[in-house]
Amino acid sequence: MRKTVQDLQSMKANKEPIVALTAYDFQTASIIDSSCDFILVGDSLGNVFQGEETTLGVTVEDMVYHGASVSKGVSNAHLCIDMPFMSYQASTEEALKNAGHIIKATKAQSVKMEISFDSLITIQKLANAGIPVVAHVGLCPQSFNIYGGYKKQGKNKSDQDYILSLSKEAEQHGASLIVIEGVPENLASKITKMLNIPTIGIGAGKKCDGQILVTEDMLGITPPPYPSFVKNYSNMRALIKKSANAYRNEVKKNKFP
Repeated sequence: MRKTVQDLQSMKANKEPIVALTAYDFQTASIIDSSCDFILVGDSLGNVFQGEETTLGVTVEDMVYHGASVSKGVSNAHLCIDMPFMSYQASTEEALKNAGHIIKATKAQSVKMEISFDSLITIQKLANAGIPVVAHVGLCPQSFNIYGGYKKQGKNKSDQDYILSLSKEAEQHGASLIVIEGVPENLASKITKMLNIPTIGIGAGKKCDGQILVTEDMLGITPPPYPSFVKNYSNMRALIKKSANAYRNEVKKNKFP
């Protein structure tokens, strides 16, 4: 049975770290499911799967397609789907429509939104409609054009106060979890201690209630360079290349089949 938001919240209360990874396809999801507490179908598929520089071109239908594929491979972890750029910013009504479509079409248990103070009423409306929301704060990839790239956030006190306040307001408006990306560890630690809901960090130090990585980064499939916080647990890129070359050589020399 998949973990619920209540299960994840209990893990925080019991000080049990939450293990999270991304997935964009059935095969990957079925392999990592038993190792994870939380699987995210991220709009990072724009970078990882589609080869784009940013996530901005990802559509709701992209998320539904990949989410439905991943869902078939997930029986243990909590399944969360990203709300892509401009699927929730225009109006609360549009956010409800798109989030409802994603949940119904993928059988996911929550949606994730990169939030600002303008998003708080949307979090509340979605939660009231029965759709758990994972709020994403700190470095928000959908704001690529505002930041001028993927840059760490919370470097000065005013920015830290903003992220801290936004996180608290997200919880008060009904968010079930918080993803904290690309901020100093001391800020992530403050947010984690302040909130009753779990925090999942990516590039935010080790003081969060859980950690998430892009699976392809973790496996060493993504070509370097990697973000500073990434650890490669395999070098699958080299292994796949070696295998493909071995196959090529055998075909060229009439050794296969």
